Amino acid sequence: MARRRLDLTFPPRQATKAITYHLVKDFDLVPNILRAQIQPAQEGRMLLELTGSAEQFEAGVAFLRAEGIGVREAASDICLDDERCVVCGLCTAVCRPGALTLAEGTAELVFDKDKCVYCEACVVACPRRAVTLRF
Repeated sequence: MARRRLDLTFPPRQATKAITYHLVKDFDLVPNILRAQIQPAQEGRMLLELTGSAEQFEAGVAFLRAEGIGVREAASDICLDDERCVVCGLCTAVCRPGALTLAEGTAELVFDKDKCVYCEACVVACPRRAVTLRF
């Protein structure tokens, strides 16, 4: 089973199409929408985790591209510059899914990739610019 996170960009004309429905029905993929901002007649974005066989996954991605949807791998990791970080905790305070936490007792920053939805709130919140996304 393949499981990958994709960052999708929807052109305005595709915003109202049932894209995730087709991924399930036509390609037997299991979508998990982690984050989405899609409105009629506007460009939209969706962070989508897809699970399924490698063959079906490739066919589903080909379908998305054929529909004019931009497809790229989602950010692969949150990167922390230890020299810049002062462990102030601001990034953990804005991390709604709880992907960034401070370890008890050590005040070490801990990142749980499976919880991250790549909203970039931590990047914006960091006053020292110590947090970045790696693609």
